[in-house]
Amino acid sequence: MLYKFKSKATGDLIMLEPNGRRVLEIIGKDTGPKGIILPEQMPAAISAVEGAIAKEEADQKALAEEAKAKGEKPPHFDVVSLRQRAVPFLDMLRRAEKAKEEIVWGV
Repeated sequence: MLYKFKSKATGDLIMLEPNGRRVLEIIGKDTGPKGIILPEQMPAAISAVEGAIAKEEADQKALAEEAKAKGEKPPHFDVVSLRQRAVPFLDMLRRAEKAKEEIVWGV
């Protein structure tokens, strides 16, 4: 399944199901086949995604430092980070918020 996010303020954004689901879970939205993010919900959504990115990066850094301190090989992380996957979504949120337009998917 794909998530196709649409807004009158931006072009469409297509995400693979696992990535779209993860972003929607981070912002507290139902991951069902249809949904909407209202402009007044966007500041909290932006903050939640940025917080999740910061947490993922801090956790990975801590695990790598812990492994180094133990003399072990650092753990392997996903090649594509949450930051890389979420940047287009964050851009869409910011542009839609500025234009006071909602973001929808599945419609």
